[in-house]
Amino acid sequence: MTFPISRPRRLRQSAAVRRQVRETHIHPNELILPVFVREGIDEPQAITSLPGLFQHTLDSVRGAVTDAAEAGVGGIMLFGVPAERDATGSGAIDPDGILNRAIRVVAEEAGDAITVQADLCLDEFTDHGHCGVLDERGRVDNDATLELYNQMAVAQAEAGAQIIGMSGMMDGQIGEAREALDVAGHDDAILLAYSAKYASALFGPFREAVDSQLQGDRKTYQQDPANRREGLRETLLDIEEGADIVMVKPATMYLDVLADVAAESIVPVWAYQVSGEYAMIEAAAANGWIDRDRMIDEALLSIKRAGADSILTYYATDYARRIRTA
Repeated sequence: MTFPISRPRRLRQSAAVRRQVRETHIHPNELILPVFVREGIDEPQAITSLPGLFQHTLDSVRGAVTDAAEAGVGGIMLFGVPAERDATGSGAIDPDGILNRAIRVVAEEAGDAITVQADLCLDEFTDHGHCGVLDERGRVDNDATLELYNQMAVAQAEAGAQIIGMSGMMDGQIGEAREALDVAGHDDAILLAYSAKYASALFGPFREAVDSQLQGDRKTYQQDPANRREGLRETLLDIEEGADIVMVKPATMYLDVLADVAAESIVPVWAYQVSGEYAMIEAAAANGWIDRDRMIDEALLSIKRAGADSILTYYATDYARRIRTA
């Protein structure tokens, strides 16, 4: 009998050995927790399609921040759900709008323990649900939208957002926002570019979470899921315009794009494990079809293994607690 010269199984023979040679690790500080804050509610409201998650009040969001910080989570990404909407999403710019109020509350609660991040997009605030203003033909007007994004960026920075998540996928949004922030004296505000954001079916539960009013789709500004090279092109453009961090969204079904971006980027690369990814894991686990914790671990490790430096995930706090006590 000829024995194999190489025996890779030697490095799998015990838990201790496997831990010692493990290539990919996730630190709690590399996780960011997305959080929804809703105007006009007195107590947290459960999100049906995202079991275990809630739309928070301005009071209850403090607890979510404290829990995340104590678990070692690196950041909180805030989304606002307004009571009223209009065609231009004016509540996104209003200093007393729900998102800007939430930023102030979270910044006060967080201190230096966790980064305060805010989503910059008009979709939660418009009565038509699109990420920008519409022209006379009902199309999203890119350049008119940029003017509102600039005002929104300044409002968020003034409210206390350290990282501003540019998620609208308008051409030129990073360069325009960078200039507006610098002129307004917020040259220390960090711009997170949602660079490769695809028109995905995985955003469905998020629409419930923000009470989206969208009719139609966002295929004219979010990327075609069939396109790989385009994700890298968008990323390189954002870096050229001044992005401090770039991101791929969704994560798990776009690991090829994430790997491409990670190989070429000269700035940190993040990825967003979106609502549909969370919902699928929860649904399968609830039916007993998968081991929930193992699936969470495997999904997050796949994202990190593909090249993400940090991950936005609704599992952030729970996962951070679990790996810290393991």
